[in-house]
Amino acid sequence: MKYDVENRRIWLKGEILNVNDAKINVLSPTSQFGLNVFEGIPCYWNEDENQLYAFRLDDHYNRLLRSAKLLQLDCKYTKEDFTKALKDVIKANEYDENLSVRQTLFVDGFGSWGSEGPVEMFVAPIPRGRTSAEYNKKGLNCCITSWRRISDETLSPRIKCGANYINSRVGQREALRNGYDTCLFLNEVGKVAEGPGSCFFMIKDNTVITPQLTDSVLESITRDTVIQLAKHMGYKVIERSIDRTELYTCDEAFLCGSAMEITPVLSIDRYTIGNGDTGNITKNIHLKYLDAVQGKDKEFKQWVTPIYE
Repeated sequence: MKYDVENRRIWLKGEILNVNDAKINVLSPTSQFGLNVFEGIPCYWNEDENQLYAFRLDDHYNRLLRSAKLLQLDCKYTKEDFTKALKDVIKANEYDENLSVRQTLFVDGFGSWGSEGPVEMFVAPIPRGRTSAEYNKKGLNCCITSWRRISDETLSPRIKCGANYINSRVGQREALRNGYDTCLFLNEVGKVAEGPGSCFFMIKDNTVITPQLTDSVLESITRDTVIQLAKHMGYKVIERSIDRTELYTCDEAFLCGSAMEITPVLSIDRYTIGNGDTGNITKNIHLKYLDAVQGKDKEFKQWVTPIYE
């Protein structure tokens, strides 16, 4: 790492700048209305190969473009532009550690919440250990928040946009006020949806179970990764709606996401999950996940993109 985190370099509008010199107009639609779409791209250092790998980069960029399309943003950038910007800013910082990279398309200028552009981009890497506290815990005590998850009929969770995360914020703040680490949302019909910025899995009778994509959850890349890895490991995987009371009697549970990785849920509404520790299946899937993201698993080597040539 060439710079300390407070002076790290980020990519903004085609330039690599000190983060303190990166400015966005306070009257821009992204500042006033959260009019932006983004990806959190995990990158992992492989010590054996002396290489940093970005995980499922093409999938992240496909979702970024889908989000921009659904919000009708006039995006001038291509996937090739996305990739070059990401690699250039990581190289400028000379990172040789695990990273979380925020890549954001935002509406700049002096428009309104109805503007299509001008669309600009920033790319901001940060070492994973400096991300939010809930993303660095070894286990989570959760509650069911009184707030409901947004739906495709209001503000689609399929769109990974800044404004959507206010929904996650109100649930997370409620959980913290009440002494929990984080929360789980129910959807508008009372079925389990997801956590704040993370997808939910439970294990019951050696079966890995997760809500359907139509249960008000993000089309999560980590969720898809877990499903594919679990099936590859021989576990039965079911995508179905989950009732609240099922949570209290499951054998294991975890939340997952690009920033969170796979983090065990130890309790929900003070009901202890399993024996109150990381379950064996959760642990096995997490270890498999770490091998995949670091490029150590030959079966899933196509998922990683080297940063350094």
